Amino acid sequence: MTEKTIPRREDIQDGHKWDLSPLFSSDTQWNAVYQEIEKKMASYATYKGRMAQSLSVFKNAIEFHLWMQRKIETLYTYAHLKSDEDRSNQLYLGLFQRAVSLLTRVAESSSFLVPEIQSIPEDIIKSYLQDESLSRYRFYIQKILRHKPHTHDEKIEQILALSQDVTQAPSQVFGQLDNVDLKFGTLKDESGREVELSHGNFLTFLMNPDRDIRKKAFYQYYRAYDDHKNTIATTHFYSIKKDHFYARVRNFENCRAAALFGDDVSEKVYDNLIETVKENLEPLFEYLRFRKQALGLRALHPYDIYVPIVGDIEFNMSYEEAVNVIEAAMSPLGESYTRVLKEGLLGGWVDRYESRGKRSGAYSSGCYDSPPYILLNYDDRNINSLYTLAHEAGHSMHSYYSKQHQPYVDYEYTIFVAEVTSTFNENLLTRYLLASHEDNPRMKAFILNREIDNIRATLIRQSMFAEFENITHHMVEENQPLTLEVIRDQYRGLLELYFGDIMIIDAELELECLRIPHFYSAFYVYKYATGVSAAIALADKVIREGEEARNAYLDFLKLGGSKFPLDELMTAGVDMRTPEPVQRALDHFKNLVDQFIQVYKSLK
Repeated sequence: MTEKTIPRREDIQDGHKWDLSPLFSSDTQWNAVYQEIEKKMASYATYKGRMAQSLSVFKNAIEFHLWMQRKIETLYTYAHLKSDEDRSNQLYLGLFQRAVSLLTRVAESSSFLVPEIQSIPEDIIKSYLQDESLSRYRFYIQKILRHKPHTHDEKIEQILALSQDVTQAPSQVFGQLDNVDLKFGTLKDESGREVELSHGNFLTFLMNPDRDIRKKAFYQYYRAYDDHKNTIATTHFYSIKKDHFYARVRNFENCRAAALFGDDVSEKVYDNLIETVKENLEPLFEYLRFRKQALGLRALHPYDIYVPIVGDIEFNMSYEEAVNVIEAAMSPLGESYTRVLKEGLLGGWVDRYESRGKRSGAYSSGCYDSPPYILLNYDDRNINSLYTLAHEAGHSMHSYYSKQHQPYVDYEYTIFVAEVTSTFNENLLTRYLLASHEDNPRMKAFILNREIDNIRATLIRQSMFAEFENITHHMVEENQPLTLEVIRDQYRGLLELYFGDIMIIDAELELECLRIPHFYSAFYVYKYATGVSAAIALADKVIREGEEARNAYLDFLKLGGSKFPLDELMTAGVDMRTPEPVQRALDHFKNLVDQFIQVYKSLK
């Protein structure tokens, strides 16, 4: 009989759940705003065909559209957060579907705006942009004009807007299968208790010092994906087909160029990342060889690469303790930052613990009119939960500063810079933990081990994912088959490249690429790798240079989405247009490996 099961939503204490009342006090209020937006949609017609008529009409149209977008964001945010609380809850799944449908219908009603703005004669649009009353909208308008080569006439834009709802099918099907329908069974933990295996505790099992337990968890977890591998391979293929469709329709050379265009990031940045990582894999190989030796293994398998090498240290930290540790670790950013952070993490921003049907993983999400919410599946026994909280808190504080200092039109920052702020917080946390345990070499080795594994996962593994995305998208673009067998073969080739001949590549690991949710958001994962590279450089600056670097970093947070991401990072003091930050991060990784091996050997 199962002794430990995933609790139901209603069994979680209210104080451990996020407070969504700042968004809507009830579903009834949500419905009232929904109906208001539905009625207001007809007002778009009053601006159609008139954008070049006068400055006042142009400005009113922009402001009406932004007002509509802002209202819809509140509806969408509430609906997706409520749905993610329990993916099996049909009421909130329905609200989410209605919100997505409304987004599509508003996109259809407003589809004339961008083509009309782009078709305004150059002398007229230039005079508009020079008017002081439009000063806060200049960057927004300039971004629209930049997309002119990739925008069609009103009729085609209307059709494209209508298509958005349908083309989400691969992502939605995968999400329901992965979060609701997949069942992983139960297995015994180190205490002999039967525990239900889940996304939330899979990594905890892989970190178990008992090799039989982590081996069984690995095979049992992947058995569920093996049972559904053909279905998931199909959703993956059609997600890429969707990307290819939009890239072609938008007149981009390829899917990657289409995905990077919005951030004004060149494909060279992407290539620099992958090339630089692949040229610096030897420190990873050295670490894996040492891991195999230290664990006393004849062969290293995928279920052996997460267990701490310093295996006799038990980690157990409550959520409240984790908040206090993170507050102390972020002290280089000043009292104002840490005060707001702590109040938010303890005061309703965070949905803390796993419950049945809850979305797996973690994220920070919200809108201009809500707190920066965090979804977690916190596990007291897993140090990665501490780091995940610090990571998502970085996102949420970025949102907080952006909303405090930017108008709605410019508050939404890109994922490219978002991944800098989250991994920056992780870096400060590691520095704090290492300093706190300077006189405890065993704990220091444990933390170094964890940091090495984190950078391996965030920089090197995500670069491998990025290369996989590049390969599979290119195959679809070249009309090559992308069957389950092809997907597995391509992924295995990358596993062999990025792990050398040091780790046995079990066939089950070929299915890893089928369980990555981010693959349904094209060319997203490379931003983790560039983000950690920039974060390492910036954290080092803040620690070494003090107040001036700290203020520059906080000013970077305040920029929100008011500039393109590479320009924002230049303001903070790092140039991602060159391979140099990635190389510095890889050098940092090598130094950590050398330091860890030295400390570990001193324990003997």
